Amino acid sequence: MAQGLFSHLSDGTYDAHSAGVSPTTVNPLAICAMREIGIDISHHTSDSIDQYLNRDFDLVITVCDNAKENCPIFPGAKNTRHWPFEDPADVRGTEEERMRVFRKVRDEIRDKIANFLHNSTKKAPR
Repeated sequence: MAQGLFSHLSDGTYDAHSAGVSPTTVNPLAICAMREIGIDISHHTSDSIDQYLNRDFDLVITVCDNAKENCPIFPGAKNTRHWPFEDPADVRGTEEERMRVFRKVRDEIRDKIANFLHNSTKKAPR
């Protein structure tokens, strides 16, 4: 969801990638939650973090505590941040209960990215 939101909210200014320490398929509830706000991530893949280790990045963001604890160091990263969101894939319950968590986390990620983009584009005082 973060990759789709970053790409959408930055209008392509950022070349966003998403990878996991234990990649699987993209969760259908994530696809549904994003479709609700007009963003199609059905074509996204769940990549292994290993394929990005030797790349240079301006920014690396981990978005859940499991990723922060298990994420390797990116020697080419100019900046790293941790944004601790609940992992909605870990939530148990009915589909509607799980969907509520996906929506909540989607909205939290959207707000965090929007705030980040707003603050990163502010001009320095003259």
